[in-house]
Amino acid sequence: MSESRVMRPIRSFVRREGRLTPGQQKALDELWPAFGIDDNHDPIDMDKMFGRNAPVVLEIGFGNGASLAEMAKNQPEQNFIGIEVHRPGVGQLLKSIQTQELSNVRVACTDAVELLKHRIQDKSLDRVQIYFPDPWHKKRHHKRRIIQPAFVNTLADKLKHGGHLHLATDWQDYADQMLVDVSGNQRFVNCGNESGFIERPGYRPVTKFEQRGHRLGHGVWDLLFKRV
Repeated sequence: MSESRVMRPIRSFVRREGRLTPGQQKALDELWPAFGIDDNHDPIDMDKMFGRNAPVVLEIGFGNGASLAEMAKNQPEQNFIGIEVHRPGVGQLLKSIQTQELSNVRVACTDAVELLKHRIQDKSLDRVQIYFPDPWHKKRHHKRRIIQPAFVNTLADKLKHGGHLHLATDWQDYADQMLVDVSGNQRFVNCGNESGFIERPGYRPVTKFEQRGHRLGHGVWDLLFKRV
């Protein structure tokens, strides 16, 4: 290998940039200055960004943002940060922020792993939620899954003591891997039953994607861990 060749980090996502609707583009143009988190290397001051002191929930990979907007509306006492790499989804969430008059949501369009490592301060998050991440179902692609021991350790750094990590997937083998990888970190305690899983908590809305899975007979596995 050439000494000048740089090894690229393994990404848990592939950018599949769909076409922005006029409404999504308008939301990005007009609402990003108020609700977007720009790319830079400065640590994020949560109180300053939200204009108040409140518990912070961070969601990685919010899709079109429908469930995140619903959670923010139902939990106005919490601040929410959503991270998504696909701009149409970001534009759609910004539209929801406007139509539902949400003031407790901020949005980042970037690599969540890099944002967490470099901009989220340690012990600053009350909950991290990752719902239906790409399962990378082929065995040779499992290394691309976002939940890996090293990333679990990063999440432990960023969560407050007593904070929670909530995961959900409709791929059983990924659920089993998540259970092993997070349980293997001594800074997390499983909040589940004997199986290691929990029933879907009321604060997590059922997505259209999930409803379709139920109709097809697919299972869904939720995991909840407490940072100790």
